[in-house]
Amino acid sequence: MNTTPRRTLLPAGLRTPGRWAVLPAAVLAGAVLGGGYGALKTPQYAATSYVIVVPAEKSDPAAALGFAQAYGRVATDIAVTGDAQVWAGVTADTLRKSVQAATSPDAPMISITAKSEKPAKAVSMADGVARALVLNSTHVAGSTGVKVVQFSRATKPVAPVSPSAPLSALVGGCAGGLLGGLALLVRPKRATTRGEARHSRQAAATSGATSSAAVPAPAAAAHQPEAV
Repeated sequence: MNTTPRRTLLPAGLRTPGRWAVLPAAVLAGAVLGGGYGALKTPQYAATSYVIVVPAEKSDPAAALGFAQAYGRVATDIAVTGDAQVWAGVTADTLRKSVQAATSPDAPMISITAKSEKPAKAVSMADGVARALVLNSTHVAGSTGVKVVQFSRATKPVAPVSPSAPLSALVGGCAGGLLGGLALLVRPKRATTRGEARHSRQAAATSGATSSAAVPAPAAAAHQPEAV
């Protein structure tokens, strides 16, 4: 009778609990990197100026919406070719990178948003681009039938729009946890499968050896003399 207790094979995750330390380590690393980035990065301020496209006399009012879309697409180009960079005191490359124009599908209005490390500089860039649009539309109003007018000047921002250090740390921790979880999920299982197969072979060999020892070998037949 086989009295040797069978060895229970534990799941791979329980046999190697250290692998799960990757997840909290990834969260901590992401939080530290994100917080450091938020603390060291220079805050950015944003200012927005608004202009509106209006039709001239005896012009189709529906044309204003189409021209507003067109002016929104070329706002930075018009500003660079005009005097916006002079009014804002920045280079043309800075103006292209720091200013964005957005249009509305329902109204002929254009919002011009500028970002800078200094609040006053953001205001001057936004208002400079808006002023360039107004002057350009005045020069071509005879052929387009519309003109751009200032709707609202930019106001000086009081708070940065860039994420703070705590928010950056939170985002970094979430990203680190996500990457750590993905690393655990996509980790190759070849080594785990190989280990489980080895344990299975060892258990089978132990069980077979015990069974062989428990069953006695057949006795040799006794020699019987033949009758004469």
